Amino acid sequence: MPTPSILPAAIAVNRPRMSGPVVVSVPHAGRIYPPEILVAARVERSQLERLEDGWCDLLAAGATDAGATVVQALWARAVADLNRGEGQMAPGEVAVPLRAQFSAPGRKERAGLGVVPTRLFDCGPLWKRPIDGAALHWRLESFHRPYHAALAQALEEARGRFGHAILIDLHSMPPIPAGQPCHGARIVVGDRFGDSAGEWLVDRVVASAGRLGEVVVRNQPYAGGHIIRTHGRPAAATHAVQIEIDRSLYLSTERLPDTAQVGRLARWLADLISDLGQASPDMEIFPQAAE
Repeated sequence: MPTPSILPAAIAVNRPRMSGPVVVSVPHAGRIYPPEILVAARVERSQLERLEDGWCDLLAAGATDAGATVVQALWARAVADLNRGEGQMAPGEVAVPLRAQFSAPGRKERAGLGVVPTRLFDCGPLWKRPIDGAALHWRLESFHRPYHAALAQALEEARGRFGHAILIDLHSMPPIPAGQPCHGARIVVGDRFGDSAGEWLVDRVVASAGRLGEVVVRNQPYAGGHIIRTHGRPAAATHAVQIEIDRSLYLSTERLPDTAQVGRLARWLADLISDLGQASPDMEIFPQAAE
C-alpha cells in the first residue's frame, strides 16, 4: 500500500495547562477512514464503523481540563487495532509470505480481530485480498507505532514529574447479553488481574464508578488488552487500567450521542482524573465503619 503525499493526522495528543499524573488513552473511537482503506475494503464503510467504540471520545471531553494528557486515535480501528500487539494475527488472515510470522493465534485473532481486523462474524472478510507485507507495514508505521510511542512519551513525562504515572485506557462495550457472566454490569474495570496496576488505584476507580449508580465489575469479561499490558508496569511506577463503559449508557438506539448522558459520564471521568491526581501509590482506601 503506497504512502500518500497527504493524509489527515492519525492521532491527537491533547495536553493540559496544569498537568497531573494521569494519561487517558482513547484508541477505538477514531472516525477518519483514509482513502486507501476504503479502496481496499470489500464491505461498505458502515460495516467498518461497527468496529468503532462509537463516540467514546466524547466521554473524555473534560479530561484535559481535569489535568490529564489525552492520547486519542483519529483514524478508525479498521486501519489497525491499537489494543492488539503487532504479532496478533491469525496466519489465515494474511498473505502467504507473512504466515510464518503469526504462528500462535488466540481466540480473537482466529475470529478476525487481530492487529488488523479482517472479518466480522456476519459479513465475512472486510478486505478484497489478504493483508500483505506492504499493507501491514503501512498500517503499523502510520498509525499503530506512533500511537504507542505517544502513549509511552506521555507516561514517561508524567512519571518524571510526579514520580508515578496513571494510564486510563477508555473503551465502550455492547451490553453484556443475558445468560452471560456479569450480565447487567455497565462498567468493567480491568487491571489484568492485578498485573497492570496497584490495588490502591483500582480500588479508587471501582469506588468512583460505583458512585454513578451503575453496576461495576472487575476484569470480567474484559481484563484489559495490549495497551495496559504493554504500558502498565506497577513495579516501575506506571499503573494502567482499562475502563469499558456500556455504550447504551450514552448512545441512543440510533447509535447517536445522548447529550445529557455523555455529559454525565464526562463529568464523572473528569472528577475521577482530579481525584487520581491527588492520590499516590502509598495511599490506600480503608472501608467506612458502616460498610
